[in-house]
Amino acid sequence: MNYGKSGLKKQIHSCSSKSARRKTKAGILTFKAFLTGILALIVLVISSGLGMFRGILNSAPDLNTLDMSPNASATIIYDAEGNEIQTLVMAGSNRQPVEYSEMPANLVNAFIAIEDARFWDHNGVDIKGLTRAVFQGLLSGELDQGASTITQQLIKNVAFDGGMETSFGSKVKRKVQEQYLAIQLEKTMDKEIILQNYLNTINLGANTLGVQAASERYFGKNVSELTLSECAVIAAVTSNPTRYNPITHPEENVKRRDIVLEYMQEQGYISEAEQKEAQADDVYTRIQEVDAARDSESSIYSYFVDETIVQVLSDLQEKAGYSETEARTLLYSGGLRIYTTQDPKLQKIVDEEISSPDNYANSEIRYSFTYRLSVTHPDGTTDNYSENHIRSWLRKQNGGEQVKLIYETEEEIRQIVEEYRATVVSRTDTIPGERLDITLQPQSSCVLMDQATGYILAISGGRGEKTASLSLNRATDTLRQPGSTFKVLTAFAPALDSSGSTLGSVYYDAPYSLDHKDFANWWGDHFVGYANIRDGIVYSMNIIALKALMNTVTPQTGYQYALDFGITSLVESEVNETTGEVFTDIGAPLCLGGITHGVSNLELTGAYAAIANQGIYTEPIYYTRIVDRNGKIIIDNQPETHTVIKESTAWLLTNAMEGVCQYSLLYNHSDIPTSRTETRLDNMPTAAKSGTTTNTNDIWFVGYTPYYTLGVWQGYDENAELTTGPDVRIMWRNIMSRACEGLPAKEFPAMPSNIEEASICHKSGKLAVPGVCDADPAGTMVYTEYFARGTAPTEVCDHHIRVTVCRLSGVLATEFCPEQLRENRIYRTLTDEPAGNTDDNAYLLPESLRNSTCPIHTGYPFPFMTGEDGQTQTGESAPEDNSPPQQQPSSEANPPVPEIPAENPVLPPEENVLPPG
Repeated sequence: MNYGKSGLKKQIHSCSSKSARRKTKAGILTFKAFLTGILALIVLVISSGLGMFRGILNSAPDLNTLDMSPNASATIIYDAEGNEIQTLVMAGSNRQPVEYSEMPANLVNAFIAIEDARFWDHNGVDIKGLTRAVFQGLLSGELDQGASTITQQLIKNVAFDGGMETSFGSKVKRKVQEQYLAIQLEKTMDKEIILQNYLNTINLGANTLGVQAASERYFGKNVSELTLSECAVIAAVTSNPTRYNPITHPEENVKRRDIVLEYMQEQGYISEAEQKEAQADDVYTRIQEVDAARDSESSIYSYFVDETIVQVLSDLQEKAGYSETEARTLLYSGGLRIYTTQDPKLQKIVDEEISSPDNYANSEIRYSFTYRLSVTHPDGTTDNYSENHIRSWLRKQNGGEQVKLIYETEEEIRQIVEEYRATVVSRTDTIPGERLDITLQPQSSCVLMDQATGYILAISGGRGEKTASLSLNRATDTLRQPGSTFKVLTAFAPALDSSGSTLGSVYYDAPYSLDHKDFANWWGDHFVGYANIRDGIVYSMNIIALKALMNTVTPQTGYQYALDFGITSLVESEVNETTGEVFTDIGAPLCLGGITHGVSNLELTGAYAAIANQGIYTEPIYYTRIVDRNGKIIIDNQPETHTVIKESTAWLLTNAMEGVCQYSLLYNHSDIPTSRTETRLDNMPTAAKSGTTTNTNDIWFVGYTPYYTLGVWQGYDENAELTTGPDVRIMWRNIMSRACEGLPAKEFPAMPSNIEEASICHKSGKLAVPGVCDADPAGTMVYTEYFARGTAPTEVCDHHIRVTVCRLSGVLATEFCPEQLRENRIYRTLTDEPAGNTDDNAYLLPESLRNSTCPIHTGYPFPFMTGEDGQTQTGESAPEDNSPPQQQPSSEANPPVPEIPAENPVLPPEENVLPPG
């Protein structure tokens, strides 16, 4: 068919239209499918987003389980007057929460102005601020551009550990949860409480958390005392605690502070005049002054704080049931308030007297040292050295002789260390660590306590600068030999309390050997013969103490009394793992203070406090209570108590130990004094006991007044001999007199009703015989002694005899000796003691009188006899049986008794009668 040209065009056009229509239809279908897919994808994305969003919200922390209050804060220790003496803090816990009412309005307004201007209006999320932050975040790539409200920041700090995420997804998730929880929190928590928790939580630089800690750190004052300018300084820190730290970067903080003040003025919190006044305030000079003063104050814990920490950690475990880790965390970050027994005035006195050179022998100043050196060699091995290596090196140089590392100057020590160092370090070695610590010597320690309560009022663990916290405390950590202070605790106290002895009970002071060891008194080989327990206490007589322990008390009983007095360092039985030698403190040396490990000043002072407290031991304590950050008492620290000795025993010991505190001589012997340093106070009595160890390595004085018990020790850390000089009593007297200054005059507890007195003979401890005991050739031996009821002697003295001697013949008179030639003489006798070189020997009945009677006046008719008138006359007639008449001893004479050991000094007559009480 021939359509022609036009027909062909029509046919082609028709076919093209159909094809186009088909393509258009296909495109529309494709587009519809695409749109459907896009819509489906959008729905899917939205559904997934909603699901994801729901999942984020569902995984948010449970608001009900979150504690919005600060969860870690500093612990504060207070003294007995309520003064803060130490803050205990670990990283992340230097926080001291305060109530909203304590925060000044300017401080609250400063934070709101700079951090969350619409805080009082929003519901936890600031929509306007959020919109601005999102826009700025898109431009900068940073999400956090001031979008967080104060409520959100609080939640971030409490629930999200400050928001330390590193990935974008984690940040988004936290941000969503933070906003959600902020809205929920504001539904249940008052705005002021939110602000309070926020301001107690935030990081404000210089290791401070919360506004109170920052206020004290930067301005040295309570937060309630802050000025407007100071409030703005603190508010300026929070956005970047390092950059805006006003101590290290004042130039940056001042810029931020001015912005804070500007915002406060713009928001109507302050006037323009107040703004300019605050900007003109030279606040940064004050900050530097406070910082300088803080640096000048030692951040090292005091000895008292050291011991408080030790006791608190122990009690939190033993009394409150915490584990060791829990107790330590609670102590350093639990916001505890610990109220101690420290008396600041008494502590100051102790510190001053411990440091005074006048309280040491000849103002003695020496030095010791400790040394630590680590040397790494080229082969990678490391050797460690200490002062003991230096000691061995010096010993070899000195031919093997013992070496004490004590020197007169610090320069000597440094020179010796350098010389030794050169012997162990080569040029190819490296030194990873080296430390030299030089310590002032001799050292001392002091414990001052209230015997009635057990409160430690002041303590010092050493002389010189304290260079570390929780370091060596010589009052509690160091064990030293107690010397004669143990005589009272282990021999004399149990002798009086439970062994039937009295202060008047006598023992024979003479050469004494036990287990192949010879004992003597502290003054040497001079022995006085019979002496009593009172003498043993006042004049610190070794032999009397030994015989009281060994013959009356028994070492086991003495050991048990020491335990009851609170001494925990004694050894019942201990084996040296190296030598196999067995050590025990149950033996004769116990009463002389010769014990295996020694005793601490704290425990020795606590033991004497028990005597001062009428025989009741009270556990020494450093604090009275521990309160948690919510005000709940965790521990109400009541010291444990128990009775060690009877009230009457304590009174008798106190009465005897008063004699230690005043100068006197034993039986008038100038070589046996108490001490020329009297420790009596002007307005009250003192009772005490001294103690000195072999070679004067340790000297002690422990005693009490009606108010306080004080123990003082002096010695070298190296256990070297102290030189002669001021007595340790001087330090004791100086501390005690200052401590008691201004206190009302007071006496020791009144004499118990079961104490009675009797006139006894000093030499026998028995009832004195008038005309005999008071006529001793060395002076009267009669004095008044005190006894617990039922223990006073009932027998008369058997250590004196009275004999009648004929002055003409010089031997025992007969009945025929004229009255005017008869002379009564008093001599001492010995009972069952062996002979020895003592003072008593000089006053024994002479051998010439023991078996000899007057050969002149016999009753025989001699041509020359002396009559009653002294003239020669004819003798009387002899008896009819021509036997010599039997001698009739004078009714006043006692028969001779076995000879006893030697010496006997006597107290002067005016000292033979003890004053009442």
